[in-house]
Amino acid sequence: MEVNRRRVCVGMATAVAAGSLAGCSSKGADVVRFDNIGQAVAAIEVARLDGKTASGWSLAEVLNHVAQGIEYSVGDGFPQMKPAIFRHTVGSIAFAVFDGRGHMSHPLDEPIPGAPPLSQPATLQLAADRCVAAMQKLQAFNGTPHPHFAYGALSREQNQRAHLMHLANHWSLLVQKA
Repeated sequence: MEVNRRRVCVGMATAVAAGSLAGCSSKGADVVRFDNIGQAVAAIEVARLDGKTASGWSLAEVLNHVAQGIEYSVGDGFPQMKPAIFRHTVGSIAFAVFDGRGHMSHPLDEPIPGAPPLSQPATLQLAADRCVAAMQKLQAFNGTPHPHFAYGALSREQNQRAHLMHLANHWSLLVQKA
């Protein structure tokens, strides 16, 4: 009986995740991919000079948002977590789908739960410096990352891919506006 209940719960979680992900498709947006941290840092350096905006956030806010996620995963942990049942079902399935297809799609104006406002540092130069420093810290990090607020426990390699896909998802808007 317990095994059947687990199958039903996993089946329901898979259906919910698939339904949620179906609504998060990029809808014709150019998919941006960063295969490594060096590519991501190079894109940040180019954007620093360009100064484009992305979505409802400024480019500085996007870079602060991406930096926050990295800092939480290799620092003190995320300020608020989704419930454990979510992280072990829908969240982990969502990450598996994103990882399998090589890119993620998520609401691009949704802050990290419990994170401070994205306004600091306010200038593009300082936000780019912060994001580049976070990327470098991510690359040098050899420990076990803190669990992601939605995806749960990730290996070091999965954590790096999650952050690269996260930045790339935000970068897709910059490509559309180019």
